[in-house]
Amino acid sequence: MHRRALLRLPTGLLALALALAGCATPPPDLTLLAEQVRAAETAFAATMAARDFKAFGEWIADDATFVNGGQPLRGKPAILAHWERFFRQPQAPFAWKPAVVEVLSSGQLAYSEGPVSLPDGKLVARYASTWRREADGRWKVVIDNGHDVCDCTKKP
Repeated sequence: MHRRALLRLPTGLLALALALAGCATPPPDLTLLAEQVRAAETAFAATMAARDFKAFGEWIADDATFVNGGQPLRGKPAILAHWERFFRQPQAPFAWKPAVVEVLSSGQLAYSEGPVSLPDGKLVARYASTWRREADGRWKVVIDNGHDVCDCTKKP
């Protein structure tokens, strides 16, 4: 009997491995997650157009850092204190939209990048944001940066 039990052990281990494999979490759908991040970035940008400062703040993680030209704004309160000025006027001073969105293979972090334009459509900058998927599944900005672009139409 002892010998029969040993002969069945590999089969038992195989069955256990197959059962555990069925419980494994499937890899994240990166295409779906990228679509979520693109939608989140678009909704985030829409808060500027709608002049909805409260909604703007809801997209920012509590521990976020906005690079701010080398003068980092660390934490949501500092970011909101700085950005509030962009919401004072009836018309948004600029707009942005995602052109590139990529998600880390873990599905927990994402990157978005795109143009920043004035109300007349003139391109003035590019932004880059890092997004984190929170425990509740919502995406929030954790790092943001932007840089001016060259006005190549100017002649020296």
